[in-house]
Amino acid sequence: MKNTFLAILLATFWISISEFVRNTFLLHSHWVEHYKNLGQTFPEQSINGAVWGIWSLCFAVSIYIFSRKFSSVQTALFAWFIGFVMMWLVIGNLNVLPFKILPIAIPLSLLEAFVASLIIFKLSPTKA
Repeated sequence: MKNTFLAILLATFWISISEFVRNTFLLHSHWVEHYKNLGQTFPEQSINGAVWGIWSLCFAVSIYIFSRKFSSVQTALFAWFIGFVMMWLVIGNLNVLPFKILPIAIPLSLLEAFVASLIIFKLSPTKA
């Protein structure tokens, strides 16, 4: 049980850091510009960061749950599809996704999901 909590906590930390670096340092100007073109302000209040923290925890818990049934590669791909592809479909449909970020976001989000999956599998292995 202790390993499960540690694995989820470390995966959450990794996901949070990955999201922060990608969206604050690498893609921030794209987000701000896209929202400006929509006549809106890109949401950067503390509450938005807190919600992303909750999202990171939920994503890590999901990865843990998937890891109990699937291989590490299957877990990472399934988690990536559920966590990112579905989110991009929704925010794209709402017109708040700057599509030009995808060439950067896709490989980095895949890396995020694979590393989180690796953390889960290494720290909380399934019983054979």
